[in-house]
Amino acid sequence: MEPVSTEHVTAFRRFNRYFTRRIGALDDHYLGQDRPLGEARLLFEIAEPVSLRELRNRLGLDAGYLSRMAKALEAQGLIRVSVHPDDNRLRMVELTPAGRIELKEQQRRANALVAELLGGLTAEQRAELAEAMSTTRRLLRLAAISVCLVDGASADARACLDAYAADLDARFPEGFDPADLVRPGEVSGDAGAFFVAYEEGAPVGCGALRRLEPGVGEIRHVWVHPAARRLGLARRLLGALEGEASARRLPVVRLDTHAALGEAQAMYRACGYTEIPRYDDSVYASHWFEKRLPSP
Repeated sequence: MEPVSTEHVTAFRRFNRYFTRRIGALDDHYLGQDRPLGEARLLFEIAEPVSLRELRNRLGLDAGYLSRMAKALEAQGLIRVSVHPDDNRLRMVELTPAGRIELKEQQRRANALVAELLGGLTAEQRAELAEAMSTTRRLLRLAAISVCLVDGASADARACLDAYAADLDARFPEGFDPADLVRPGEVSGDAGAFFVAYEEGAPVGCGALRRLEPGVGEIRHVWVHPAARRLGLARRLLGALEGEASARRLPVVRLDTHAALGEAQAMYRACGYTEIPRYDDSVYASHWFEKRLPSP
């Protein structure tokens, strides 16, 4: 991975400082209400009943900090905290009638703030800004996703492969037999590697590498969850697999793909893969690719 330049770090921090100040994130009375942004955001997240555990995972908050904010909102009569009826280890939170009124007013004020901010722009400039924010969100999501080397027999690895198989079964005219999936021993230890991509702790993608023959590796099962597609994650997984192949002294990698997966074929070509004659007996393959990797 390329090192991050000082200029990029500075530009990112400069934008953060401007944006947080401009939307009033530093104000103890966010949107003119009697609470800071943290409590206002928590109120928004409790629009539907939810457990404190889910809120902690969703927002990435320290348990103690979340508990203090929840107590503050409860003291104001805006939320109700209770024990889950089927699991007394879980504390559930929900809005009170007063909380729903408060949230509705918060939404109205937030919309008014944004409308005021955008009011000084032309329609074309607003569209440009919206597109830029969409790109920013996509890239920040991708940056926050971690790609980790895991054991091929791990629960997350097998869950990703199950989802991958179900996806292909729905897309292939002939269906897909899960028996064609790699076995854990093929993608673990000296035999190969398995990567899982995680977004906020949840597995959202995977890819496998196995040793095909001396000096040649094979990439298998590059898959991304539908909710994480169009971020650039498939290419990132592919890069991780290629890096692992180089580290294992496998200067050539091959892969195959189905005729129905046109987007996968386009990605492989764009990433430097060239089409080659059939090298395996997979009943699902109609295109075969190869790439020579640079020395590590």
